[in-house]
This record gives sequence, C-alpha cells and structure tokens, in this order.
Amino acid sequence: MELDLEYRQGTLFVRPRGEVDLSVADAFRDVLEENLAKNPVNHLVFNLSKVTFIDSSGLGVILGRYKRLKQQGGRVSLVGALPQVRRILVLSGLLTVMNEYASEEEALARAG
Repeated sequence: MELDLEYRQGTLFVRPRGEVDLSVADAFRDVLEENLAKNPVNHLVFNLSKVTFIDSSGLGVILGRYKRLKQQGGRVSLVGALPQVRRILVLSGLLTVMNEYASEEEALARAG
C-alpha cells in the first residue's frame, strides 16, 4: 500500500493505493495517528478510489479514526470506493455511520 496525505481547510485527505489489509494495517494506523497528533483536524476524508482490496483490518483502521474524530466533534467521509471495495463497506455497515461522496470537493463542501 502506498499512501498520500494532504491537509486543506482543517481537513486531512487520506489517499491509500493498493491493498489495505492485515499486512499494512498497523503502519497505516500509525501514520494516521502521527499525522492527527501533529495537525488536529475536524474532518478526515478517505479517498478509496485507488484501493483495490480492503479487509477487516483496514476497516478497523478507518473505524478507529472515525471513533476518535467523532469524540472530538469531527467527522469522517469516504470518497470514490471501487465497486468491490464499496461492497465490503456496505456489508460491514461502515456506510451507515459515515457519509460517502462522489468527490473530495463534495466531501469538503458538505463538511459544514
């Protein structure tokens, strides 16, 4: 998995590429936690358009950041999941607690 991070308007955009699974979950979590500690944000956007596979470990990383931001009054949004990844998001129930948007711009605009 490769990872691109960008801060913009109080939002951290997270753009993983490749497979988000058990083999990368700990490193993924550590990078996110380190960046959230350095630059607190009120909105976290996961752009999943280049994620080809996600397992329960990857979902756990996303859900953990959701819980963290929710406690701080923030929000987490999901963008651009490929059909096979979106299916896993639906089955896991993540789309019932997080908003999904067509683009990063829409997610940013709807953040309030």
